[in-house]
Parts: sequence; C-alpha cells; structure tokens
Amino acid sequence: MQSNNKKICIVTSSLGKGGAEQSTALLSKMLEQMGYTIHLVTVLNLVDYEYAGTLLNLGALKDEKDGIFARLNRLLVFRKHLKNHQFYCIIDNRSRNSWLRETLLTKLIYKPYRVIYVLRSYNLNYYFPKNKNLAKSLYQNASGIVCVSKEIETLVKNVYGFKNTTTIYNPIQEPQLPLKSGFVVDYKYVLAYGRLDEAVKNYSLLIESYKLSSLPQENINLIIMGSGPDLNVLKKKVSKLEIENNVHFIPFNKNPLEIVAKAQFVCLTSRFEGFPRVLIESLSLGVPVISVDCLSGPNEIIKHGHNGLLVENFNANAFAEAMNSFIFDDSLYRFCKQNAKESVLPFAMEQIALQWEDLLKNIS
Repeated sequence: MQSNNKKICIVTSSLGKGGAEQSTALLSKMLEQMGYTIHLVTVLNLVDYEYAGTLLNLGALKDEKDGIFARLNRLLVFRKHLKNHQFYCIIDNRSRNSWLRETLLTKLIYKPYRVIYVLRSYNLNYYFPKNKNLAKSLYQNASGIVCVSKEIETLVKNVYGFKNTTTIYNPIQEPQLPLKSGFVVDYKYVLAYGRLDEAVKNYSLLIESYKLSSLPQENINLIIMGSGPDLNVLKKKVSKLEIENNVHFIPFNKNPLEIVAKAQFVCLTSRFEGFPRVLIESLSLGVPVISVDCLSGPNEIIKHGHNGLLVENFNANAFAEAMNSFIFDDSLYRFCKQNAKESVLPFAMEQIALQWEDLLKNIS
C-alpha cells in the first residue's frame, strides 16, 4: 500500500517475551500495511519480535549506573525525536504507573500531539496512577483510550467515567506454513505458555490441576514454555507433587507455533489477563483451549463447549475435570477442535486493521 504521508510513533516498554509486546509488534505491521510511516520507541533494550518501521531503542542508551541524569537524557532524546518527525499520532502501549513520570510525559512531552493510550491488562494499576483525580486529569482529553477487551473498557468507564474509550481486540496473524521449530518429542502433551510470573499467570493452579487429573496416568505430559522469575518456584512445586517425569519446562521461544500446533490442547490459568494471545494463537492453529474465566478476555474468545472450555477461576478440581473431558470425551474434543480456526476469524489482522483505521481517521 502506498504511503499516506502520515507518521505514527508507537511507544512500548519492549518488543520481547510477552503477548502484549507481540501485539505491539503486530500493530506496527498493520499500520504500515495501511500506508502509515511507522516509528517504534522502546524503553527497554529487548527486541525479539519482528516489527515494521524505524526503531529508536532508548534502552540501548542505558548505562550501568542509570542515574537521574541518564534518565533525563533519554527523555530529551525522546522529545527531540518527536519534535523532529512531527507525528500525526502517538500510540502509547507502555505500562504507566509512575505518577511523576506520566505527569511529565503527558503535560510536557506529549502535549502538542494526538495521543492514543492502549490498555492491555484488566489490572488498571499498570496503566493509571492510584489517585483517580490525577488519572482523570492526565487522560480524559486523550485522543483515545483503546482497551483490548470489552470488560476492560467497561471497568475504565465505571472507575474513571472516561468518554474517549473504545475496544479493539488484539489481532492474530495467519500462521506462516510450514511450521518449523525443530521441536521433537516422543510423547503426547498439553501446553501452557507465557511469562513465568506467578502473580499474574498462576501456573501453580495448572500444576495442581494436572496432578489431580487423569493425564499423568494416561501418559499425557504437561509442557510449560516460557521464561521468568518463578521458574525455580514452579519446579519445586512439581517436585513436591512428585510429577517431575510428566511436567517439562522449556524456555521462551519467539517462534512457538509448531510447539503449540502439536499440543493436544492449550491451557490458561491466569489470575487476570487483557486479551490473551495464547488463546487466539492456539485456536488459529486448530488447537482447542481450556481457560479459567478470569478478567478479562477468555469469555470474549471462548464459547464454552464450542471451541474450548471455560472453567471457574482458582478451582483446581474444576480445571482437572475439564482436562479429563478433553481426554475422555472424544466427541467434545473433536467438535471444539473443528471449530477452533473459524472461531478466531473476527480477530484476523485484516479485521482489526479496519477498526484501527477508523479510529485514526476520526481522532482529534
């Protein structure tokens, strides 16, 4: 598509090791295909996912001391970058929980520009300062607040009374075939993947559910794929439950699709989410899913008994029962599997791009 001569700056914490970061990378590709000239700005020096456009990596400017003057210098580099390019719009995907930093950015750095803020989690503490009046002051006049689920948008409206919100789901990119990762195992497995962060992902619930289920006796193993601070905690839990021979940890893989595609089904047991890429990615590969009905996203993706199973959160027995259902109820499993790909067509990049295009055309 030919350029429309409009520049957009996408600001993100990083481009690595997370569903939100991957969604940001896909956003850059979508907008470039729509004809915009894309610039990406990352706060951290972490780039795993392919992106479109020109990258300003502020994280690469950090030194070992990283004192106040180094941080100020990066802020000035960022401001100069914005001034030099005179962007049509800034799309901010970062977590934004420092009231001082966000006040400086919003009131001083972003003030001359149209700004769209993206909320990628139901936990609003990631995105707004605790002081509600300050949050209203900072964001009520933004060009837009994009929520990645309807539940997030409802929460934001109820808490802050914002009128400038909209819901645009995370997109799913059509898998590039053939899938080749070199991953070979000689056993059947179910899969969970994402950052190993217990405070969010609650893999302990998954491990307990797996232990309670009949999967170990049926020689169906559990693979947990990802990197993060709680790897050793989870390994100790597996050892305590005496299922070391059945539960396997493998590191983060930026090209996980073959591993996902070979799974019997994919599991999600998070305490909270935004619009979990794990689910739409799995379904796009024809792999049914089992997820807790956490806030938010799963119940906007999964139709229970149609493309997967929704389970009460924090209920290990219920999750174990759901796992058993997919193993022993062959008709249910096959029905969900045959519906998987079609169920995520509304989240295709082409469909989500149209919503972004409409938003960008009408911002002020």
